[in-house]
Amino acid sequence: MDHLPVFLDIKGQQVLVVGGGCGAAARKARLLVKAGACVTVVCPYSTPDSELLSMAAGGAVELHLRAFVPDDVKGRAVVISAIGSVQGAECDDVVVSNVAKNVGVPVNVVDGPGLSTFIMPAIVERDAVTVAISSGGTAPVLARSLRAKIERMLPANLGRLARFADSFRAAVQATHREPVARRRFWERFFDGPVAEAVLNGDERWARERMLEAVNRPQEIQSSDGIVYLVGAGPGDSDLLTMRALRLLEQADVIVHDRLVAPEVLDYARRDAERVYVGKAKGAHARTQDQINALLVELAASGQRVVRLKGGDPFVFGRGGEEREYLIRHGMRVEVVPGITAASGCAAATGIPLTHRECAQSAVLVTGHGKDGEPDLDWNALANQKQTIAVYMGASMAGSISQRLIRHGMDPATPAAVIANGTRPDQRIETGALHQLETLTARCSDAPLLLVVGDVVRHADAWTGSQTGQAVAG
Repeated sequence: MDHLPVFLDIKGQQVLVVGGGCGAAARKARLLVKAGACVTVVCPYSTPDSELLSMAAGGAVELHLRAFVPDDVKGRAVVISAIGSVQGAECDDVVVSNVAKNVGVPVNVVDGPGLSTFIMPAIVERDAVTVAISSGGTAPVLARSLRAKIERMLPANLGRLARFADSFRAAVQATHREPVARRRFWERFFDGPVAEAVLNGDERWARERMLEAVNRPQEIQSSDGIVYLVGAGPGDSDLLTMRALRLLEQADVIVHDRLVAPEVLDYARRDAERVYVGKAKGAHARTQDQINALLVELAASGQRVVRLKGGDPFVFGRGGEEREYLIRHGMRVEVVPGITAASGCAAATGIPLTHRECAQSAVLVTGHGKDGEPDLDWNALANQKQTIAVYMGASMAGSISQRLIRHGMDPATPAAVIANGTRPDQRIETGALHQLETLTARCSDAPLLLVVGDVVRHADAWTGSQTGQAVAG
């Protein structure tokens, strides 16, 4: 370890920034102000950075447009030099570094680790929670890349969770006197439903449950169980929401569908139980009634259950039915939306669902109703100025195209069939509406989305398609 990681309390202390001919000095000054320091900026340039001028005008920093002098370092808690190699400065970073070192003041030189006695890490901030990432000054771009990855992992309300936990520290210490017992209590808390409720904004319920856990630790009820109806997106695991990813890492049980990609399940906790309840035409692992009963049983036993569905649970995912059933049986349930197939697959193939020139609306329909063929308003669907995205329409493709044509849609209307959308083995077939059944047959044995409308002309595959060129002509 080349540097000792330390967090300095500089609230109310005098710090110095030297520079101001580029954005580096302003960025450092902004960070120091946020940490509560009294910031003085000495700018040895004739034209200072506009952000520094704005900060000075607002009273955030004290700005001096002059050359650096050694006395500037006196009484400072920290010195940062951001002069760099910009022309026009009357001194350089080496001078500032030497002066600070000679009087024992910690100094950081931007992009100059050899001149610095401390380094500035890349920072992820969540209110009271701060994560610092450093490469020891050897690869700052790498540190920033790591910061971006951590930013995506940490929930936005993490600081709120830290403050919530802090409000119970004394109570937990009083009721759990042994250090090991306290540690285990907090481990269960941060990995449990109370913490998740705080992150989700339900602090009232969380406070009630926390009081029970603190005062009656042996009487925690099975109501701690909860079901999360989570959208897994259209296939690509990178399209998971951050909340979905976090819940997968915390779940006790994952109840998943056929359309959930294996790469998505790889994000789950290794010891989580996985229950497959996938349904395909004529082959159901479990009926919907059995799935509903299973979710209630698991939640009632106090487990955290992720009901993982392809796409979005509320878009042809029967999430509404499952939510109603769970609530009716007294279970806690939350919905975590996902990217639905229409959005994900269209984006992956270059098809805009709406377009000012050819589609003022987009309609999502299912190719299967409760008792077979869906009861759709075919007259409304045949409107040429909209996009139709058909879910679960493979076996009904011929009937769908015939009905649309019968109700007035041009048989030459562009159409696309997207198989395994957003995945590495994605495939798209483009052509005309009257060819929809043939296009679908080329993509058998794969999850399909059918798209009908002039927007298909914008697909990446359209221009190079001989069928597409013939239809377009």
